[in-house]
Amino acid sequence: MSSEHHHDHGHVPVSFDRAFAIGAALNVVFIAAEVGYGFAADSLALLADAGHNAADVLGLLLAWGAVWASRQKPSQGFTYGWRRSSIMASLVNAVLLLAAVGVIVVEAVQRFANPEPVATGTVMVVAGLGILVNGITAWLFARGRKGDLNIRSAFQHFAADAAVSAGVVAAALVMRQTGWLWVDPVVAIAVGAVITVTGWATLKEALRLSLDAVPNGIDCATIEAYLAALPGVQAVHHLHVWPTSTTEVALHLVIPEAGPHDALLGRIAHDLGHDHGIAHPTIQIEADAAACACAG
Repeated sequence: MSSEHHHDHGHVPVSFDRAFAIGAALNVVFIAAEVGYGFAADSLALLADAGHNAADVLGLLLAWGAVWASRQKPSQGFTYGWRRSSIMASLVNAVLLLAAVGVIVVEAVQRFANPEPVATGTVMVVAGLGILVNGITAWLFARGRKGDLNIRSAFQHFAADAAVSAGVVAAALVMRQTGWLWVDPVVAIAVGAVITVTGWATLKEALRLSLDAVPNGIDCATIEAYLAALPGVQAVHHLHVWPTSTTEVALHLVIPEAGPHDALLGRIAHDLGHDHGIAHPTIQIEADAAACACAG
């Protein structure tokens, strides 16, 4: 006998659609300005920032698509729906970020060998605008960053972008005062370092979730102890916890025959959802405890 209970815990709020739309629109306009003024000012730091902002916008669109896909209803072909698309989007986002680092570093090394004058005034104005645009975009996702890796990835990208733009402003100011042209490629490499730090953390978590690892914040030992202590439960076997998306967690377990079933299953479903954030518990009850212990 088995029972599955579904809850709506952890879905990305529909209101984030507006955040995705505003964030993408703001950044597309800003990237166009950055590229134009980057070439005009001959600033590698500005062009590097534009390049990785473009990767962030692509990642933002992927994340938005994953949010849409995760809302699709289950079907006979996809019995969990398309919820795991949010994990895939997080993984692709992280790879895009780290790939952008290689391009930035190569360009910076070439600029060390051939330093060129930079229109520092233009750079400071454009990068200052970048602080504003990226700061607003990060703020749009700030309230959802703790509950969803997909949203946290978007927040981290644009918060880091705002910090990078501040670094570009500082570099331009230093070059304006000292004439040190090497500062421009140094800041470009610093941009790469920031991307690496934020991208690597997201990549590790996305890889874990894609391999059905137990999501962070869930303690299987605590859950097993809670279940074993329930009245009438003789033992708990084959406890499995895995992510169905970046916001939802599923659980499957087998326990020997116990009763009354409805009250027990209802209590387990409520407590797992309320105390552990597990949205899809599947509980299998076996009358034969010995068979249950030997099952795969």
